[in-house]
Amino acid sequence: MKKYLIAGLGNIGSEYVFTRHNIGFMTLDRLAHRSGVPFSLQRHAYVGQYTLKGNQIILIKPTTYMNLSGKAVHYWLEAEKIPIENLLVVTDDIALPFGTLRLRIKGSPAGHNGLKNIDEWLNTQQYARLRVGIGNDFPKGKQVEYVLGRFTDAQTLELPALLDRAADCVESFVLAGAHATMNKFNSVG
Repeated sequence: MKKYLIAGLGNIGSEYVFTRHNIGFMTLDRLAHRSGVPFSLQRHAYVGQYTLKGNQIILIKPTTYMNLSGKAVHYWLEAEKIPIENLLVVTDDIALPFGTLRLRIKGSPAGHNGLKNIDEWLNTQQYARLRVGIGNDFPKGKQVEYVLGRFTDAQTLELPALLDRAADCVESFVLAGAHATMNKFNSVG
């Protein structure tokens, strides 16, 4: 049985629920809901596990806050003895239009502090990441308010379908591999 670690990035706390920066958490919540898996508070993360066609999937939502996500990712990779090629990090991306999915097997953090911290903890950028586009419709100097803000009414209506596609993309990564998944999902909404 192959093991996969799926790390959704976000911030803990009720004030961050349903904010753009928490779309990684929201994607993992969708996966857990579809699989009937509860999350439990464990070391450095809320953790849920399920099996998909013979593959063990471990979902983590780090409790370390976004900018310190690497500690939880590193801990769970080591604790579960999961090879780095079986890691997928799900995060928000302001450089992509809302609703766009981009899976990459490596890359720079592109200014994302959660990914930057993971790079530092893992000492590499050679791990898969699924970037979920949240758009960048904010005035200059208002990026923090935007990413920590809630979705617009129009986006909220589209969110369930986006989260389903993101969850499908994660499961495709496990079942079909990164390259087939990129070909299928790396397109605009």
